[in-house]
Amino acid sequence: MADRSFLDWPFLDDGHRRLADALDAWCAASLGHAHGDDIDAECRDLVRKLGAAGWLRYCVPAAYGGVHDLLDVRSLALIRETLARHSGLADFAFAMQGLGSGTITLLGTEAQKAAYLPAVARGEKIAAFALTEPASGSDVASMETTAEATAGGYVVNGAKTYISNGGIADYYVLFARTGEAPGARGVSAFIVDACTPGLAVTERIEVIAPHPLATLAFTDMALPGTALLGEPGKGFGAAMATLDIFRTTVGAAALGFARRALDEATVRVRQRKLGAGMLADNPVTQSKLAEMILDVETSALLIYRAAWLRDVKGQRNTREAALAKLHATDSAQSVIDKAVQLFGGLGVTVGVPVEALYREVRALRIYEGASEVQKIVIARQHLADSAA
Repeated sequence: MADRSFLDWPFLDDGHRRLADALDAWCAASLGHAHGDDIDAECRDLVRKLGAAGWLRYCVPAAYGGVHDLLDVRSLALIRETLARHSGLADFAFAMQGLGSGTITLLGTEAQKAAYLPAVARGEKIAAFALTEPASGSDVASMETTAEATAGGYVVNGAKTYISNGGIADYYVLFARTGEAPGARGVSAFIVDACTPGLAVTERIEVIAPHPLATLAFTDMALPGTALLGEPGKGFGAAMATLDIFRTTVGAAALGFARRALDEATVRVRQRKLGAGMLADNPVTQSKLAEMILDVETSALLIYRAAWLRDVKGQRNTREAALAKLHATDSAQSVIDKAVQLFGGLGVTVGVPVEALYREVRALRIYEGASEVQKIVIARQHLADSAA
């Protein structure tokens, strides 16, 4: 059983504690850690389950079927941490409903919000966020996909890749260059239904922790003017604002993986014999456990501080979210590696939870801003603050 003493920290309130208790019980009864062969079907089923149980209501505002008037990052973080501890695929399914609807929540018209957000909350529409391109990953401002204005709307040409939920999504929030200005100032955001003519899934991508992932191509894809999210040329800011909300929760998912690894390792060393005693009695083992505990605790502090700053203080938390994601994802990798080492040969055996965690955690140091990008964000903010 994972340590839950952090729930008493002042960053969280009684509502968060009730949420954590209820979700943990639901996960124990409803989810398994291992996954089958049909990942697409499993993800669709998880979205339906999460919607039917009410957990996806935390992804949208109360006016459109959600729980809170505004998105509550602490709740999102708690949900992702708990889901990740039980099932990496369940965390993925939840996270993409939030990320793929977040820009609509921030910028959508009333008609756009009403058309998509309630269905996201019920698990009836699967969401996706189409930002990354074959030639531009972290350098979002260099995207090449274009949306040319026409009399009736826009015509889109280009490609996106490594798009989570690609191939199973009901719609994509798409970012494309509309050319109002060079670089980041000439990007706009759009809602694109998956059935739109000119949109094709050209490749399904297999990764070490399987989940729906694809390359999309847009060939003379016509969009109505009503597909535009927010103002033309403001899409880069919309993407960054959406990522600001959900970046902290990536750290929370990593924390969930790390907690599961620590739990599994603790059980293992208490049961594994070593000479006349147990593996847990060995000073080297105890040193590894201490390092794992330190990483888990510091990650949790950074994550819930970042979420609290946004929720309670109403502050933009770009720096704090970057700190939380950077430390939590990097340290989770270390915690899980130590857990695998403590398991010995069993730790690299397919079907053992720490083996799955070893594969699942790796991508978190890349997506939604790689660790190297987070370091730049943190350092630049520090230098700006020190100059001021």
